[in-house]
Amino acid sequence: MDFTELGKYLDSLYTQNVPGLDMVILKDHQEIYRHMAGFRDEARQCPIQGDEIYALYSCTKVYTSCALMQLVEREQISLDDPVSRYLPAYAHLMVKEGDSLRPPKRPVLIRHLLSMQSGMDYEADAEPIQKVLQATNGHATTRQLVDAMAEKPLCFDPGTDFLYSLSHDVLAAVIEVVTGMSFSEYLRKNIFEPLDLHETGFSLRDDERDRICAQYEFQEDTRTLKVLPEGWNNYRYSDQYESGGAGLFSTVEDYGIFADALACGGLVRTGARILKPDTIWLWSGNQLVPRAKSTFDTWNRRGYSYGLGVRTRVDLGTGGPGTVGEFGWDGAAGSYVMIDPHLHLSVFYAMHVKNFGYCYDVIHPRIKELVYEGYKESDRG
Repeated sequence: MDFTELGKYLDSLYTQNVPGLDMVILKDHQEIYRHMAGFRDEARQCPIQGDEIYALYSCTKVYTSCALMQLVEREQISLDDPVSRYLPAYAHLMVKEGDSLRPPKRPVLIRHLLSMQSGMDYEADAEPIQKVLQATNGHATTRQLVDAMAEKPLCFDPGTDFLYSLSHDVLAAVIEVVTGMSFSEYLRKNIFEPLDLHETGFSLRDDERDRICAQYEFQEDTRTLKVLPEGWNNYRYSDQYESGGAGLFSTVEDYGIFADALACGGLVRTGARILKPDTIWLWSGNQLVPRAKSTFDTWNRRGYSYGLGVRTRVDLGTGGPGTVGEFGWDGAAGSYVMIDPHLHLSVFYAMHVKNFGYCYDVIHPRIKELVYEGYKESDRG
């Protein structure tokens, strides 16, 4: 294995509006590469040290869909259950068609939430959400806010198209109903503790705040970076809300351990198991109907489709090196996870710049390419 070119590329990103980054590669529970570059603080005086805390944003979705697949594996829930079985507010959904509303032609299923084919959207400040926040003085619970989301009309009939949405936030509430636990408690008992993760959660302890990596927002008009407030996460609606779509904070080390377990068939390095291999293959299998796949293709994830909450590699004819079945996702501040069950290989990359499309179009694909190229150096002797 030779990741020299990968290291050179990561070091070059400082000149591409990436003030700080951290990345780990693991294979069969062993760290085979770690690279840090840039600075953790706004003044750019303190180098990245490897213990920084990042807002995961949508990399949270991999945890949420993993939790849901655990319940599927245990037969506590079915992918084809209607969501209204667990959340009655979702029995009264409507579909917007032109200027009118009508009932959906089919109910929203758990499968639709996972695969972003529910018809929901990602209007984070929608009127029903704002109303419940006002009514609760900003202290709305996960269940209260998710019920409010059901008041907004769907954009299409469930199961007919792809639209990135708040669906995984709804899944967090479903998990609460099925298990009788808060979403964070379920994650702690069924994922964090088996993996021995201590720095992943929905809120930050006081003793962690000095390790928060400075977070920025890219300003397209000036090509500059704006500093965001410490611990910023605009998807944390209230102090009681646990967003299944974008709420977690974590470190590269913690997320790397999680990704490694999934790459190794659900087996944790301690010997525990969080999922069976067959469940992981089900989770990462393509779920998109043709129309939905056409919509997903506009995202420019070349060679990929979308599974049960994760992108999934379906075509090696485009998108560079890799394997069919490699899966993962990314986050709004640039984080990226890649999980390859064939090679037992996993990657987690963290940066902290929002509104930066360059990382999805250029940085992530290039990282994936260089990881596989560096890994295959071992085949050449």
